[in-house]
Amino acid sequence: MADRRAAGEEGGDGGTNSSTTSQSRLSDVDEYGFQRPPDFDYATYEEFMSRYLTVLARRARKWAHLLGARETVGRGVKLKRYVRKGIPMKHRGKMWLEVSGARQQMSLRPGYYRAMLAGAPLGEEVQEAIRVDLPRTFPDNIHFRQVTQDAQVTQGKLVSLNNVLSAFCRHNAGIGYCQGLNYIAGLLLLVTNDEESSFWLLCVLTDSLLPDYYTSTMVGVLTDTRVMEALVKERCPLVWRHVEHYGLTWDLLVTKWFVCLFAEVLPIETVLRIWDCLFYEGNKVLMRVALALVVTNEAEILKAQDFGDIVKCFKKITQDANAIDCHSFMETVFKVSGSFPRARLAKLRDSCMEQVLAESKK
Repeated sequence: MADRRAAGEEGGDGGTNSSTTSQSRLSDVDEYGFQRPPDFDYATYEEFMSRYLTVLARRARKWAHLLGARETVGRGVKLKRYVRKGIPMKHRGKMWLEVSGARQQMSLRPGYYRAMLAGAPLGEEVQEAIRVDLPRTFPDNIHFRQVTQDAQVTQGKLVSLNNVLSAFCRHNAGIGYCQGLNYIAGLLLLVTNDEESSFWLLCVLTDSLLPDYYTSTMVGVLTDTRVMEALVKERCPLVWRHVEHYGLTWDLLVTKWFVCLFAEVLPIETVLRIWDCLFYEGNKVLMRVALALVVTNEAEILKAQDFGDIVKCFKKITQDANAIDCHSFMETVFKVSGSFPRARLAKLRDSCMEQVLAESKK
């Protein structure tokens, strides 16, 4: 599990970790409810926060001026720039709904979520898959734990998570339930704190932004790992040859990155910054992030000298200090990945998808 070291908007709750009282004023639970691990690097975190809080305050003022008394603003170059620099947490849920088109879908179908929630019973196989994955969802988050106190069982957000996933499975029977959806729906609930909003955002992700990702064949994910391999071969050939030499596949190395949309991979605040851009710009943002992780860590990857070391290296590069500093990380993503013409990416995807489909028929 990725070490969640990045900050939320308020920089923690100012509590005290009993094991690190002399070093830190931070709680051992971050503002999103994630438990910090025993080896949490408080020094690196606080150094980052000392810089990032200034950034957050500045961005909050700019967003307040941009929105004014309005709930949202239209798409455009200015909003795109603002989104790339981070949506303040207080505006994040409603802005995701707006820029993704989910709010429009929700307004066109009032009562639809409740209808899906109260629909016909799901098949036993789907129900069992959801039941199994519920307790696996962010086990280090206090909001997704079943707590028994005074003989009363509190489910936290597990009930809401079950509701959203069950409604989604009825909405899109063709997808049903796919592993990985629990993490995505869970993070949506943490941000929006609303089942219906989370449901519609999940629908937009799977129907529009990430077509064919969450199907039985996962052809969309397999296609994008091939696209990433082609881009690495073009922009970072030494790494491509290194991975090829040791017989690894990019499916093995980066499938989780794409399936979970970097949740459970990168620190939480970094993930949310990525999702800000994902909901506005689409899934090419995932490719930018993946490519930047490889390019900026080329030297470390090339040091790995066997199969196992390379696998460990790809996990390590998502958890180092560079990944913690979400603001610098996102600036690097757009700088390093360079130009990403939508037409060229679409052409490359079409070519890679043909390969994936052809191989699936063998």
